[in-house]
Amino acid sequence: MVVGILGAVLSSCLSAALAAQEPASSPAKRIPADGKAFPQAPAKVEVQPVARDTEIRDRLERILEATGWFEAAHVRVDEGVAFLEGHTQEERYKNWAADLAQNTRDVVAVVNRIQVQSPSPWDFRPALAGLRELQRDAIYSLPFVFFGLLILVLSYAVAVGATRALRSPLRRRVAVPLLREVIARSLGLLLFLFGLYLVLKVSGLTRLALTVLGGTGLAGLVIGIAFRDITENFLASILLSIQRPFRVGDLVEIDGILGYIQQLNVRTTILMTLTGNHAQIPNSAVYKAKLINYTSNANRREDFVVGIGYDALISDAQAVALKVLADHPAILRDPEPWVLVDSLGAATVNLRVYFWLDGTRHSWLKVRSSVIRLVKRAFQEHGIGMPDEAREIVFPHGVAVHLVRDRRERTEPESEPAAAPSEPADVSVQGEAGLQSDAKQIEHQARLARAPEGAENLLDR
Repeated sequence: MVVGILGAVLSSCLSAALAAQEPASSPAKRIPADGKAFPQAPAKVEVQPVARDTEIRDRLERILEATGWFEAAHVRVDEGVAFLEGHTQEERYKNWAADLAQNTRDVVAVVNRIQVQSPSPWDFRPALAGLRELQRDAIYSLPFVFFGLLILVLSYAVAVGATRALRSPLRRRVAVPLLREVIARSLGLLLFLFGLYLVLKVSGLTRLALTVLGGTGLAGLVIGIAFRDITENFLASILLSIQRPFRVGDLVEIDGILGYIQQLNVRTTILMTLTGNHAQIPNSAVYKAKLINYTSNANRREDFVVGIGYDALISDAQAVALKVLADHPAILRDPEPWVLVDSLGAATVNLRVYFWLDGTRHSWLKVRSSVIRLVKRAFQEHGIGMPDEAREIVFPHGVAVHLVRDRRERTEPESEPAAAPSEPADVSVQGEAGLQSDAKQIEHQARLARAPEGAENLLDR
């Protein structure tokens, strides 16, 4: 019994050793059609195959025809070697046919002679297939499109409603109209972007949604750099609207341009100059420039220089000029006017006359003209000379000129020269056209002129 068991074990070991020495079976090898490379022989060939060559041929031809990928498909099987012939449009179809034949039972080798044809330029079948695929994808995506449009419409409606609803509480808290509009519109834009993010998120485009949200800030930065001047003007308009350095109708001087404020929009500040012309100054320049507002304080001080002769008493000339200023109806008593010695010239002592006037009621140009004219008249009446700046010899008592006819004759003094005509004593003459301010005239000219821009005025009248 023991001997029988040992014999069985020894027999199984010998069988395993013989099996290990035999070559392992492998799938059928392909034989190249050109015959340049020597094909390897199949590892195992059955002497009595189960399937006949005709059966293998019929089966493969039916399969190739069923796919519709091949034209004139023909299969020939000889001693288990399958010869594939025909035409196809793509290389992958040719490889698929070879794999099919290779995996067929009782096929020991495959010779793939299927030719891949180049597509004709007039073959529109790929384009039609692509169109059909696009049509199919579009039909499948219709629900997402309708849902996305619904979300976008609702987001836009909510953004507009929130913008309008926010304006009312902002009107009580923020006094600047432009700043209120910017805050309200920014909130509406954020709500709309959130709706767009939801649409992309539901559609499966999460990365695109994050890119849109992240690209919004990047786009804002790029736009800010590309349109730097426009951005500066817009930001300056917001700051000017908040700080309010002027109002409509104020007389200001910006970068040497003197005029009345007409409009402040998101881009420029518009002035009506004293010559009746519109001047547009970029808001960024207005914000950074030296600005003088002559209307913020109604009182305005003017001055001028008048020269008197060295023979005149300075105190008398000062008293005469102060008397003129005190009697003038447009000159303010408080602050009081001054008459100060300014400098000593070549032939004159120069006095500078200072006086204040109400700029909202009177024109400083007209009042200044009137005061200069009346001071000159007063100096002439009091015998205060006003020589020119040229150096000259002054004879206080005059110089007598004698015409010598004969040495024995006495010279006769010539007659006194005729007195110079005096200035009228009126406060305002016809040439000065009254002393009132010309702000209303400039405003009337501004209404007659064509507005340079149709933008909204950010200033309250």
